[in-house]
Amino acid sequence: MTEIVAEIGINHNGDMNIAKKLIDVAYSAGCDYVKFQKRTINLVYTEEELDAPRESPWGTTNREQKEGLEFGEYKYLEIDEYCKGKIKWFASPWDIVSMHFLSQFDIPFIKIPSALITNEELISAQSPKQKFIISTGGSTPDEIERAIQIIGQDRIYCILHCTSTYPTKPEEINMLAMLALKQRYPWTKVGFSNHYPGLNAMRMAAILGADMIEFHLTLDRTMYGSDQAASIEPRGLFEFMETLKLTKQMMGDGIKKVYDSEVPIMEKLRR
Repeated sequence: MTEIVAEIGINHNGDMNIAKKLIDVAYSAGCDYVKFQKRTINLVYTEEELDAPRESPWGTTNREQKEGLEFGEYKYLEIDEYCKGKIKWFASPWDIVSMHFLSQFDIPFIKIPSALITNEELISAQSPKQKFIISTGGSTPDEIERAIQIIGQDRIYCILHCTSTYPTKPEEINMLAMLALKQRYPWTKVGFSNHYPGLNAMRMAAILGADMIEFHLTLDRTMYGSDQAASIEPRGLFEFMETLKLTKQMMGDGIKKVYDSEVPIMEKLRR
């Protein structure tokens, strides 16, 4: 069964009402999880980066943009309460403080983003009971293997193949790499994290047997934000979930058989 993760990430644009609408869309469509991103701004970015000019709805510097996008403790408490009885949530921490912050919540996983798969200090920071999803964009096989060794096989819930460009070019999706990961790591779930606009890459991942499919969800791809263009709108999500149901039906059990519906056809046509 393919698990579906709707990545809200920073597509809420710092607005809790938008975040809740996105949670509702994911829940109504039948997704298994929604996912966010958590950063401690002063740890993730240098002062030089934060002071750099950047026009945004929140001001004229990178700092103002980053702070405008970031949810704090009370907002995550609100997210946690809002998701109860609806849908499970988890997040990607981008620093150790954020990693420890997320540990106060009863969430099923921590996801290590592709950019931090080589950050050994971060991926060593969580308790032995915590399960991890690791995303592998921009990573070599050796870097993936090293991260798994540090985290430990028993703590890996899923490995996600992806390409870390937003949006990803079709010729750089390389979906067969997901199958290579499945072959190399048969002891865990392997899936696909989508950064391709539209549904085709997700459909292909489902057909090829992805255990998990993650995608960015937005209310409108024209909204402000760096991830919006590579995101899926509500209508697309509902269409994909219907495709996923059909894909499961069409896959069958792999046993060649004669269906009852075929019998009268064969009786009529065979000579």
